[in-house]
Amino acid sequence: MIRNLKIVFFIFYCSCFYLSAASEQVSLWHKLELDFESKKEYENALYNVGEFSVTFISPTGRERRVNGFWDGARDWKARFQPDEVGLWSWTSTCSDQENKGLHGLDGSFVCERRDETLELFQRGAIQHSPGSYHLSYADGAPFFWMACTTWNGAMKSTEKEWDHYLDDRRDRNFSAIQFVTTQWRGGDSNRSGEVAFTGSGRIEVNPAFFKELDERIDRINEFGLVASPVLLWALPSVTGRHLSPGYYLPVDEASKLASYIVARYQGNHVVWSLGGDGRYFGHFEGRWKAIGDAVFGDIDHALATLHPHGQSYVGDLYAGKSWYGLMSYQSSHNYTQNVVDFINRQEVANNWSLLRPMPHINMEPLYENIHDHQTSENVRNAIWWSLFATPVAGITYGANGIWSWIGKDGDQILNHRTAPWTVSWKNSLKLPVSREMEYVHDFMSRLDWWELYPNSELLVEQPGDNAYDAFVGTLAKRDRSLILLYVPKNGTVSVRIARDMDYSGAWFNPTSNEYESAVLDRGDGVLSATKNADTGMVLILKQAKQ
Repeated sequence: MIRNLKIVFFIFYCSCFYLSAASEQVSLWHKLELDFESKKEYENALYNVGEFSVTFISPTGRERRVNGFWDGARDWKARFQPDEVGLWSWTSTCSDQENKGLHGLDGSFVCERRDETLELFQRGAIQHSPGSYHLSYADGAPFFWMACTTWNGAMKSTEKEWDHYLDDRRDRNFSAIQFVTTQWRGGDSNRSGEVAFTGSGRIEVNPAFFKELDERIDRINEFGLVASPVLLWALPSVTGRHLSPGYYLPVDEASKLASYIVARYQGNHVVWSLGGDGRYFGHFEGRWKAIGDAVFGDIDHALATLHPHGQSYVGDLYAGKSWYGLMSYQSSHNYTQNVVDFINRQEVANNWSLLRPMPHINMEPLYENIHDHQTSENVRNAIWWSLFATPVAGITYGANGIWSWIGKDGDQILNHRTAPWTVSWKNSLKLPVSREMEYVHDFMSRLDWWELYPNSELLVEQPGDNAYDAFVGTLAKRDRSLILLYVPKNGTVSVRIARDMDYSGAWFNPTSNEYESAVLDRGDGVLSATKNADTGMVLILKQAKQ
């Protein structure tokens, strides 16, 4: 009888504990925010408090540790994104153990799954599965990266403008937004005149700046898009470099600033770019590895990468870093042979198979409207070549008026050369390739794109050997049941095929999202098709059903 009473009491106790915890309910894959009130104010929280972190214990016993952050006066917060349904518990740790408002607190909450309309909240955080060349959701479904670059957008926009922009990008099937999180060479303050931090050598963060940024980043996720913040802009040359924290801050201060931003936005759906437009090799290599280790080394964090300056490849230098999970590169903003060759013929195209498997994504191809002499076809080719240069993972789009967030046509961009032909951010949404990006998504969504790999050996002849801008990109499934060729110039292309395989053919037009049958000429182990169109086209060869 006594034993039975103990069992009943235990069940009653657990039920009461669960019900009391259930008063704090959080949805799966949504941001949880914990508020703390410090028992004291600090002269400079970044330096006076060496550690403030929260360790979360999942329903299955996994530990996940994140850093908290100071939010002004005596306000501190910790943000977290639960990834399991059930009862979670947490404990706070502060290096100032006498501060009972921050150290030694604990609590619990219940994480529940709810019906979601957005894939981000249905499928979970973006990740990279070891051994793969693409990104995926937490549930394993492939995630196609299609980002828009708006470096200044989150800082300079009004709420109404930001919603207009995000609504357009969502409707065109973009999946991520790239932006800057501090003042930098292209934007010396936010719309209100606030800066993210002041000083060098001993910096002070400004919570007022970040509270405005909080709203913009939350809205990115609320529109179903992944936020991709650049933590430290880092270009070490040209006008305005004195504004870029990744360039001029000492390693310790750069690490503290980046850690603060990570702590602030780790509860959102994010992919981090630790540095922006930086030089991460040579005598800068040790600096950036030290910053990355300091920021990401001992916490749970989302995917992280580095956004390099034009035509630099750092994959072989950082592939060994555990915190580096996405191979970003920038092909730059010209249509000269060295830029086109950088995409199609150099390290990016040649080295992806030699390193730890990771997604390779051109995060900054030729911006639309950046030069008065460029054409839409130049931009279009750079995007499609990039998709065909490595195993398919995604692409980023940019326009000169969107990244800078200029309000009216012809406005001057801070610390950049005069470009009076540049149209406003709103008019840039209507530029030809800006509108066509949804066709990129539509095209890829019809295919098992994550199974496509470069295979230039299929070509009988490479037209790019005679004219650099006639380069034909080639993708294929491992079994060659599907072959794709991006053909930028008119003429005949020929591929080698197995004699026992037959194919049907179609042309895809990236400017109209239309398909038409392709006339195929079959020879002995060779298949040929002739393109005659005003724009680059994709030739689709599908194995005919037996």
